[in-house]
Amino acid sequence: MIRFLAGRLAGLVAVLLVTSVVVFGTLHLAPGDPVTFLLHGRPASPETVAALRAEHHLDDPLAVQYGKWLGGVLSGDFGRSAQYHQDVTALLGSRLPGTALLVGYSALLVAVLGVGAGVLAALRPGLLDRTVLIGTGVATATPSFVTAIALVSLFSVQLGWFPGPGGGAAGGLGPRLHQLTLPALALALTFAGLLARVTRSAMLDEMGREHVEVARARGVAGRSVVRRHVLRNALGPVVTVGGTMLAGLLIGTAIVETAFDVPGLGSLLVQSVTSQDFAVVQAVTLLSVAAFVLVNLAVDLLAPLIDPRLSPGEGSS
Repeated sequence: MIRFLAGRLAGLVAVLLVTSVVVFGTLHLAPGDPVTFLLHGRPASPETVAALRAEHHLDDPLAVQYGKWLGGVLSGDFGRSAQYHQDVTALLGSRLPGTALLVGYSALLVAVLGVGAGVLAALRPGLLDRTVLIGTGVATATPSFVTAIALVSLFSVQLGWFPGPGGGAAGGLGPRLHQLTLPALALALTFAGLLARVTRSAMLDEMGREHVEVARARGVAGRSVVRRHVLRNALGPVVTVGGTMLAGLLIGTAIVETAFDVPGLGSLLVQSVTSQDFAVVQAVTLLSVAAFVLVNLAVDLLAPLIDPRLSPGEGSS
């Protein structure tokens, strides 16, 4: 386990290092002078241009620029936003809680809806099973922005149960969750459909195992068989796929936050790409990659605890 953990941590560092090189290089691979992007096409005096080049170390060799930028990142300094005129670290700190709450809410919906629908489909073959398969197929095939439009049209415009994009209270946890219900649903439904199918498949696979047949032959109650022998053993692949989906939720926030005007990291990334605010784009991209790798590492560590038949490293394979 120690050797596995050391190897995964080394891999984590390597992935983040390569990502940092790619992210840093985006500003310099783009055609034109980087100062042009920093000025957003505005006219500037030679003194202003010189000050910008000095501030961003653009006159240094590329390797030196990368070293200085990476040193700042490691110390928590991602630079300054050209669009918002404030430190990127402070900007990310103000947007992170909204995204974290949205992802957490969506993850809870994915777990409840996905696992619940998958278990029902596995235990109730026939009409209910076919209904779940059709419903999850539709949810999986529907893009998040289409789901967002449908949810707003039904639950916000027609029924008035939830606020529309940009609306609602911003007070305590209750009002915030009420405001984020539609965005969380739009983000969660696709992943819930996928998780339901994985849960159903894992449940059906476990129900055909020999030890399950033996337990039933010995007269063990049906609910006990499902809980102790079927669902418990089926949780391994469910948790593995669910962990990967959690990382996917982080990426999906860009579309959903923009559609619902939620002030989070996803909408910030879209706005920064549009305005060519490279310091913010670099920071959000690095954080997203780091979160993705850390989630996969956590899944690899948890999988053997949930399913002892798995060895460390099989969780995300």
